[in-house]
Amino acid sequence: MMGELGTNDRNAASKGFRWLDNDTVAAWTFLAPALLLLLVFVLGPIGYLVYLSLTTGSFTQTGTRWVGLQNYWRSIASPDFWQVVGNTLYFSVATVIPSILIPLGLAALLDRIQTFRGFLRSAYFIPSITSTVAVGLGWRWLFQTDGPVNHFLNLLGIDAIPWLGSPVWAMPVLILLSIWKQLGFNLVLFLAGLQTIPQSRYEAAELDGATPLQQFWHVTVPGLRPTLVFVTVTTTIFTLRSFEQVYVITGGGPLNSTNILVYYIYEQAFALFDLGYAAAAATLLLMVVLVLVYLQLKLTNDDN
Repeated sequence: MMGELGTNDRNAASKGFRWLDNDTVAAWTFLAPALLLLLVFVLGPIGYLVYLSLTTGSFTQTGTRWVGLQNYWRSIASPDFWQVVGNTLYFSVATVIPSILIPLGLAALLDRIQTFRGFLRSAYFIPSITSTVAVGLGWRWLFQTDGPVNHFLNLLGIDAIPWLGSPVWAMPVLILLSIWKQLGFNLVLFLAGLQTIPQSRYEAAELDGATPLQQFWHVTVPGLRPTLVFVTVTTTIFTLRSFEQVYVITGGGPLNSTNILVYYIYEQAFALFDLGYAAAAATLLLMVVLVLVYLQLKLTNDDN
C-alpha cells in the first residue's frame, strides 16, 4: 500500500514537471534575454508612463503626488489639447492618404518597366534614409519668405506666400515633407507585395479583355490587400509620432497651428515640466497606437 502511494506521488510529480522538458528549458533559455530586454525597455517604461500619468509628475520622488485621473480630465477639458488633436488629425489624414496612393501608383508603374527600375527604386528610397533634421533645415530654407520656392512663384507672376508665418500654409509644408520622407519606404513595400501576385492572374484578366486600369483595380489591389493593411497602419503610426519636422521647421507655430500631439507632449514635459499631464497625453496616444496595431492584426488574420 505504501509502495503504491509512493509510486502515485512520483507519477503526479513527474506530470507536474512534464512541461520542464529539455525543449521547453532550451526555448525559455533562448527567449530569456529578449524577454528581459522587452521588460526593461518596453513594458517597464510603459508601466511607469501610466503610473506617472496618475500623479503630478516630477523629476524627484518627493515632488510626486498621486492625483488619479485628474490629468486625463484636464486634457479632455483643455481647448489647447483639442486644438492639438485637430491639428494631428488634419496632419495625419493629409499625410497618410497620399503616402499610400502615390507609392502604390509608382510601384505599379515600376513593376511594368525594366529600364532604370533599380536606379529609380534607389532614388525614391533615398529620402527615407535621410536625416529628418537635416531635411527639415533644408525645407525651412526652401520655404522661407525670400527662399527659392517664393522666388520661383515670383517668376510665374504669383505673390510671395509667407509659408512658415501663416497658420494656413505652415501645416501643408510639414505635410509635403512627411509625404516625401515616407514615399520611398512604402514604395519598396508595395514592390515587394507585387512580387507575390501570380502572373497568371494578369494573363487571365488580359485574355478576358481587361484594360490595364481594370487589371490594377481587380487584380493588383486585391492581391496587395495584406500589404495595404500593413502600409496603412505603419504609415499612420509613423505619422502620429512625427516630431522632428515640427521641432526644426515651425516649433508648433504660428499660433499653435502646427502643434501636433507628440510635440505637445514634449512641450508639456520639458518646457513646462508638467510631467504628469504630459504622461497622460502620451498614454492616450499609446492607446490609439495599440488600437491601430490590433486592427492590423485582425485584418491580417481575416485575410489568412
